[in-house]
This record gives sequence, C-alpha cells and structure tokens, in this order.
Amino acid sequence: MAKRILSLIVLLGCLFLPGSVKAGTYYFQLPEYTINAYWNEDGTLAIDYVFFFANDPSAGYIEYVDIPVPKGNLDITSVSADVDGIPLTDISASGYQGSGVGVAVGLGNYAIPPGETGTVHVYFGKIEEVLYPDTDDSNYVSAVLAPAYFDTDIIYGSTDLTMTFHLPPGVQPEEPRWHEAPPGFPSEPVANLDQEGRIIYTWRNPSANGYTEYDFGASFPKQYVPESAIVTSRFDIGGLLAGLGASLGNCLFPIGCIAFFVIIFASSIFGQNRRKLHYLPPKISIEGHGIKRGLTAVEAAILMEQPVDKILTMILFGVIKKNAGQVITRDPLKLEVTQPLPEDLHVYEKEFLESFLIDDQLTRSRALQNMMVNLIKSVSLKIKGFSRKETVDYYKSIIDKAWAQVEAAETPEVKSQKFDENMEWTMMDGEFEDRTRDVFRQGPVFVPLWWPRYDPGFGRTVSTGTSIPTPGRVSTGSGPALPTLPGGAFAASVVGGVQTFSSRVVGNITEFTGGITQKTNPPPPPSTSSYRSGGSSGGRSCACACACACAGCACACAGGGR
Repeated sequence: MAKRILSLIVLLGCLFLPGSVKAGTYYFQLPEYTINAYWNEDGTLAIDYVFFFANDPSAGYIEYVDIPVPKGNLDITSVSADVDGIPLTDISASGYQGSGVGVAVGLGNYAIPPGETGTVHVYFGKIEEVLYPDTDDSNYVSAVLAPAYFDTDIIYGSTDLTMTFHLPPGVQPEEPRWHEAPPGFPSEPVANLDQEGRIIYTWRNPSANGYTEYDFGASFPKQYVPESAIVTSRFDIGGLLAGLGASLGNCLFPIGCIAFFVIIFASSIFGQNRRKLHYLPPKISIEGHGIKRGLTAVEAAILMEQPVDKILTMILFGVIKKNAGQVITRDPLKLEVTQPLPEDLHVYEKEFLESFLIDDQLTRSRALQNMMVNLIKSVSLKIKGFSRKETVDYYKSIIDKAWAQVEAAETPEVKSQKFDENMEWTMMDGEFEDRTRDVFRQGPVFVPLWWPRYDPGFGRTVSTGTSIPTPGRVSTGSGPALPTLPGGAFAASVVGGVQTFSSRVVGNITEFTGGITQKTNPPPPPSTSSYRSGGSSGGRSCACACACACAGCACACAGGGR
C-alpha cells in the first residue's frame, strides 16, 4: 500500500487520540497555510483548507493527504479537492489512515515531486454538531477551530498562517466576541465583511510555524442558528481524569491532577485580570476605510485603549483649564465645581464634574464608571465605518508632533506655552513622565494661568512645615510678570498628579476598569486547555483533557504517514 503523508489532526471536542507513526522519508516546508471556516446559518461548519507545500529535495513524493475533521457528522459528499487547480477524484473516508475520522485525498499523477512546490486545496462543505453553549452567556454559542500542525521531524521553516472565521449571516457588528488569540498572533483579529456581507474575523501571523497547535475561537448570539444544532452534552469528568492519569502515569496521577488544575486556575485568574484592562468593545474593530479625524485627545485615548487612570487625569486637566472646576484638596481629591458650568464642555466632562458633586466615594466611583462606559460607546459610534488602524496611526502622529513642538522650543517661555497647549496629547505618550522630566530638567517654567486651580498649595507652605516652591516672577517685556517654578518641581507636580490620581479617586484601578469592561467588552467563554504527552515506542500519542464543557476543547497531533 502506497505511503500517505501529512496526517493533519484537527478536532473540536474532547478526544483522546491514539499515536500516529512517523515516516522519515517525508520532509517539507509549509510556507503558506490558509483556512477559512464558515459558521453557517443552519449550524453547520464548512472548512476551506489551502496548503502550499514546498517538498524538500531529499524527500519522497507527496502522494496523499490525510485530513481528519472536527468531531461531528461529516457529509462525505460535500468534500472536494484539487492540486494546483486540477480537480482530484480520489477522495475517500475508507482510505483514511490517520486517527479519528477524516478523508484521504490522493494526488495521483499530480503528486508533488522532491524539490518542487504544490498547492493542495480541500473543501469540507458540511460538518454538523460543532457549536457548543457559551459558558459565560446562555444566549451565545461558542465556535472554536484548531488548524492542523505537523510532527517536528517532517516539517521545518516558518509558515505564513491565516485563519478567517465567517460568522453566520445576520450577525451584527457589535454582537460577536473573539476569544483570546494564540501566542504570536495579534491580540485582536482584523474584523471586516466578506463578499456576502457576513462579519469575518481574520488572524494572521507571517512568522508562525507548521508544528505548533493554534486554537482560534469566537462566540455569537445563538439566535442566528437553530437550537437543534447546538451540542448541549457536557464533558465527562471521569473521562477527563482517566485520560490525564494515563498521560501522566499511575505514580504521578495525583500530583499531576493537582498541578494541572492549579495551572488552569492560575492562568484563568491571570487572564481575567489582564483582560479587565481591555475595555474597548469588539465592534470598534470592524475595519472600514479612511481616518476618523476630529476626535478630542480624550476620545483618541479611548481609541488607543490608554489606561483609565490616565484618561481620567486628562479629563481633570481639561475641565480645570476650562475653568469648570478647581482642586480644593489633593488627598483626598476634592473639586469645587463651577456653577453654572461653562457651555463649551463635552458630555464626558460634564458627567465627570457631576460625579464630584457626590460625597460618597463608592457612589462617585460608580458614576465615573458610567461616565467611562458612555464615553467608550460614543467613541465606538464615531469610529464606525472608519479604519481603526489608520485612525490610531494618525493620532500617534499628532502625539509625535506635539512633543516635537515642545522639545524644539528655544526659550523657556515658548517651551512652557507649547507644553500647556499640547498637554492632553503628550500625556498619551507611554514615556510622558520621563520626557516631561527631561524637557524641564532646567528651568524656569512659566506656569500656566490655570495652574493654581490644579495645585492648591501653589506658592504656599503646608502645615507640616514643608515648603511648596514659591513662584518667582519673570517679566516678558510686555504686560505683567509671569509666575515661574523650577523645572524639576513643575515636572514632579505634573507627573505625580498623573500617577496618583487613581488611588485618590477610584482606588484599585484594575477593579475599577474591570467594572467598565464588564459592560463594554464582556468576557468571552473561558479558554480551554489541552495536554499532550509522548506516545509509546514507534509513534506519538496525544491526550486531550478539557477543563470546560467542550465549548472549545481542541487537540491536534500529526504524523509523517503510514
């Protein structure tokens, strides 16, 4: 029987896979690998695989491709294949030599010779029982797919891997949620519309490889697929432990189980805390065309997902500069709100000031959270139809230009003026603190007219006896003398205000941001875990253990052939 190579294992669900045998005569590269997964309105999955193989000169012919399918029911009549555009007819389930269920695709007279390249295209038109309940939201379903990977003994080089999810027709841009991206891929997929008007999520990594397992997932409202298409069976905890025990060995089973679940728990907590800081809703990533100009510095900061405490500080400086508020005490932070409010305030500035009319700190914190939620939703609407990437790059250039104006100023007076004018933009720079200290290392600094409204101790002595720098006076030659401060004192006051704002107003910034994220970017279903172990002699085996309700458990192994 002719040898068949490339046992590609792609499974959805909790599977325990037997070993597959390596074949040392197969050695190739996979320079490009493209997968399109179509999650259809009838609840079925269609997968379009395109493999671009570069056969090594020292290897044998690539004659067959064995492709397993996700756990579910495959309609074998829906499978088609071609090599370099030439249709293939040798497609069978009975001839499949890999683990689990799949099809064998014979290349026949078009087998890829040693030292040459070929593109193998295989299309699965209908796979059923592939959607599972979302474990975080009963109104959502979870869709997960893991592309194939290969044994490191038969593949080498990097792979330009692109995975695209086509969500069911009718799903609205603000509804779906992507799952955490695999390592090496951007944290957010590129969102767009395909030719049929369906929402698509695309993950791409030009420097991926063909021997690592990558899991991709998304969730969307279950109303877009039939209820009967959703698999509701739960995983078998006994089977999970048995499979894990077999993988770890009898003597290590108790310790392995404990370590396994401790790692899952710790990873889950870490992931949850990290994602609390990502408050931007998924819908803002739908890529349009062109740049959205006209955003305020605060709105641009939202688009760039700047830390919430920095955004609140930007708003604070903004309302003070507009003479809408004045700091009475810094610790705790208390504001005196100007009545009536100036007419040129933005909605978020008004809501910010209204929150400081509340004496109870917890109630004030919730009001500030609501203000941030409203601001994020407003930015989401404004950016709709525009390219997020182009818009972010545009506002990054504004930040760079703002700093350039400050740093290029030749006199302390002009430097101070430019810093005052551009302060909200320069604050978005990740190196704002260090650059501010460098710019004002040598003084004096001409203090902005609004500065006393921000610094209640300006020019006075506090009760502890510690001196607050007393402003000097420098004549500009026309008009009254301007107050000045030593450069280092001014920089320390600005930087200190940014760094300590959160502790004075909102307390724990991670928890504060988490409350915002719960409303603007709810968490996707918990990520799944898999464990791979070495096989018995002569081959490689895999054991897949899922820590969830099979909503996205994926396990993959690849062998060299027969």
